[in-house]
Amino acid sequence: MNNQMELDTPPQHQDAQPGLEHEMNPRPVYIRDTYQGADKLQGKIALITGGDSGIGRAVAIHFAREGADVAIVYHPREETDAQETKQLVEAEGRRCLLLAGDLHSLSFINDVVNRVVSTFGHINILVNNAANHVEQTDFTDITDEQLAATFELNILAMFRLTKAALPHMAAYDCIINTTSIVSYRGSKNLIDYAATKGAVTTFTRSLSQNLVERNIRVNGVAPGPVWTPLIVSTKTLEEVEQFGKDTPLGRAGQPAELAPAYVFLASEDASYFTGQVIHVNGGEVVNS
Repeated sequence: MNNQMELDTPPQHQDAQPGLEHEMNPRPVYIRDTYQGADKLQGKIALITGGDSGIGRAVAIHFAREGADVAIVYHPREETDAQETKQLVEAEGRRCLLLAGDLHSLSFINDVVNRVVSTFGHINILVNNAANHVEQTDFTDITDEQLAATFELNILAMFRLTKAALPHMAAYDCIINTTSIVSYRGSKNLIDYAATKGAVTTFTRSLSQNLVERNIRVNGVAPGPVWTPLIVSTKTLEEVEQFGKDTPLGRAGQPAELAPAYVFLASEDASYFTGQVIHVNGGEVVNS
C-alpha cells in the first residue's frame, strides 16, 4: 500500500461540531497521487452532502477526476474547508457549486435541489453522506434533543433530500448512501447514531426495490473507522490516539481509501448492483 495511507493520530480534540479538516493533524488524505481517472463519470452531475471534508471531500475530488461536476452541501461553519474542496475540484477541470446551510431545514433541502437543477439542469448521482453523532457512555444521558437532532440529520434529511432530488433524476442515474459498520454490529456508546445508520441501511435496500422500474440504482457504503473531522470533534484525546488500532489492519482508514467505492457504485461498472452495501472497514467481517 502507498506509504501515505499509514496513519499516526496524535492526541487532539476540537470542541465544536462539526469538526474542521483544516485544523486536523495530520490532515486526512483525500486522494492518492497515483489515482488515475478514466472518465468513468464523464459529464455527470453529482450532489454530495457533507462534501466539504472527510469522506465527502474525497468523493467529490474522485468524482471530479473521473469527469463529473459536483455540488456539495455543508454546514456554514465549514466554509474554509468547503472553499478548499472547491479549489481542489476546479483543479481537476470540473465545476463545483457550494451550498451552505442546515440539512435539518426542509426549506434548505428544497433550495439545494432547486439551485443544483438551476445550475446544472439535472442530477445524475446523489450521495447522501452527511451525518453526526454524540457519544454517550450512559444510555440515559441521550436527551430527547440529541435523539431528535441525530435522526433529523442522519436519516430524515436523507429521506427529504432524496424525495426532492428524484424528480430531476432519470434512468441509469444512481443514489449512494453512507451507512456505517455500526449498522451491523451496533455501538454501546453511539446508540442513537447506530440506530440511524441501521435505518440508512434498510432505507437503501427498500428504496432500491422501489426504484427498480425506473432503472435508478440505490446502494451504500459502510465505513469502519476513518480519519475525518467527526472523529476529532467527538472523541477524547486518548480515544483519538488509539482510533482504528483495533481493526484487523491495525489502523484507521483514510478518506482516499473509501472514495473509490463510491466511484465504482456511481459508474457503469456497477450496473448490476442495487440494494447492496460495500464494507470498507479495515478487515472486520460483518453480517450483511
